[in-house]
Amino acid sequence: QLQIVESGGGSVQPGGSLKLSCTASGFRFNYHAIGWFRQAPGKEREEVSCVSSGGGDTSYADSVRGRFTISRDNTKKLVYLQMNDLKPEDTAVYYCVQSYYSDSCVPSGWGQGTQVTVSS
Repeated sequence: QLQIVESGGGSVQPGGSLKLSCTASGFRFNYHAIGWFRQAPGKEREEVSCVSSGGGDTSYADSVRGRFTISRDNTKKLVYLQMNDLKPEDTAVYYCVQSYYSDSCVPSGWGQGTQVTVSS
């Protein structure tokens, strides 16, 4: 049974940092790319970042490149999203997703999300 659980969200002031974690089970973790998506109020869900199954390839949305870093530990079945220099426009619910593929993030499974709020 697929289970994806995010943690690490919260409230932070602009310029602050948060680190999101994603733990997953119920599938061959190291066979799948894992991604972070987000959805802000009134906006469509968007891909933030993706890491390939082996962790060697990463991608980022233009809006977060240089501020966010995705990584994974396949031995622990964990994926992280380090978010630095947070901005109010980063406020959203962040979702961890399992991808159908090993090298790109086409969602096949979703976590329930964790709220990130950036506000002064």
